[in-house]
Amino acid sequence: MPILLKLEEALLFGLAFYLFLPLEAAWWWFFALLLAPDLSALGYLGGPRLGALTYNLAHHKGLAAAAYILGALGSAAWLQGLGLILLGHASLDRVFGYGLKYPDAFQHTHLGWIGGKNASRETY
Repeated sequence: MPILLKLEEALLFGLAFYLFLPLEAAWWWFFALLLAPDLSALGYLGGPRLGALTYNLAHHKGLAAAAYILGALGSAAWLQGLGLILLGHASLDRVFGYGLKYPDAFQHTHLGWIGGKNASRETY
């Protein structure tokens, strides 16, 4: 992924943390729960199609934005925090080259192939 796009994703991660600070939770909760969305990869125990579905739901920035907005409209700080953690996590994943998954293989993402023999088929 080009440096400019990685910088954009890193700044989105920073924005998610910045917006988390005024919420009712201690700042360290952001980092304590930052890897929690990766539990969605457990869906791969049910096969690549289910795994891609569960992983993509937890890593979709639209879902993160919706959770944050609904939390703001409903005065639910926990939902805002959830949305910001999802946004921060997804953005940090993009910095490291992990994208949304295709249903054929965990390594096949919207950013290209992750590592291994398929890395030569990258499309970004």
